[in-house]
Amino acid sequence: MKLLIKGGRVVDPANNIDKTADVLVENGKIAKVAAAISEKADQTINATGLVVAPGLVDMHTHLREPGREDKETIATATRAAARGGFTTILGMPNTDPILDDQTAVEFVLSRAKRDGIVNVYTTGSATKGQQGKELADMWELRNSGAVAVSDDGRTIPSANVMQKVLKYAKMLGLPYLSHAEEPSMTGAMHEGFVSTELGLEGRPAVAEDIIVAREIILAEYEDAQIHFCHGSTKGTMELVAAAKKKGLKVSVETCPHYFSLTDEAVRGYNQNAKMNPPLRSKEHVEAVKKALKEDVIDVIATDHAPHLLNEKYVEFDEAASGIVGLETAVPLVISNLVHAGVLTLPQAIAKMTINPAKILKIPKGTLSVGADADVTIIDPNKEEVVNSSEFESKGRNTPFNGMKLKGIPVMAIVAGKVVMKDRKVTE
Repeated sequence: MKLLIKGGRVVDPANNIDKTADVLVENGKIAKVAAAISEKADQTINATGLVVAPGLVDMHTHLREPGREDKETIATATRAAARGGFTTILGMPNTDPILDDQTAVEFVLSRAKRDGIVNVYTTGSATKGQQGKELADMWELRNSGAVAVSDDGRTIPSANVMQKVLKYAKMLGLPYLSHAEEPSMTGAMHEGFVSTELGLEGRPAVAEDIIVAREIILAEYEDAQIHFCHGSTKGTMELVAAAKKKGLKVSVETCPHYFSLTDEAVRGYNQNAKMNPPLRSKEHVEAVKKALKEDVIDVIATDHAPHLLNEKYVEFDEAASGIVGLETAVPLVISNLVHAGVLTLPQAIAKMTINPAKILKIPKGTLSVGADADVTIIDPNKEEVVNSSEFESKGRNTPFNGMKLKGIPVMAIVAGKVVMKDRKVTE
């Protein structure tokens, strides 16, 4: 099978390509990227006026399966990913049961192979039961197929345990993905003027900074690789920038909600604006944008976290934290970063393709000849009003419902096969 994508703006940061070109796909692999390819193909796609990028990679997705299939399944999560333009996703380990052994990891990967329409990788829990006390068998996790370890959703409270995790993860060549929030500092939203006005207990920005500082110190001591999930504070950005200047193996992601919203979104006790870490004040949002522009932030991830409506629509203090993100990420990036002049298009695409792939050491995020033909096509000028009732995800918990955005993924191709066209899943 040959598929030819003609006349698009090909943006492939992995190969420093940003030009009008054609892309030829043959037998599920990239065969050629060049001007005016004339070979006959079984299917030809006219990409004039569109952006042709490597398949997008989300390195922070909560699949919910096994255990909470009422919230999401691997089938629905991968359909949501395809609709959002993502061709590869990384599942987090805080399922039920926790992904802390061979059986759990192999279940997710086998179910993904059976039900998924995009590529699915998974993390393993660094500690047993995600309790932060006893190390899981990371050798077993890696050999079962996990590409990273994490206790995402919880912070490992003990520095002693954290040091051991980094030591063993380094030996096995696994990155550790850190959920950096000091567990003794709680609160329903960001601590500041808005929390005071609303009468809600605030969680200070330093709750994140304290753990980021600790993890950097330990990573330097062990010469280990560490990646910070959902970075949201000015302090985090300053600490990571300093660590990078020292040459440490440190990377950080942020999520669209941390550069698109402030804690003002909580007004009215909006449960869909509740997440961990919480939405921050304008000062922190501007710091996140600055860190994106200066490439301190390596990755834009979604932290896709579907919840049932009855878990959200309760008293704010009791509401579940998190939002769905796979189907709104691209337009939020294009609208609020690219069109706003914060990032160039190649910068934005790098943070959603080759950068997460390199951190995870997976063969994705590139249009190199011979690579898997995973391709995302984006219309940078197409506008859309977010309508959560149209989501492929089971989750409807988004603060962006009704928002008009510009820059829409219009096609997703996985291994040479079109799985989404014009925001409709074709599988």
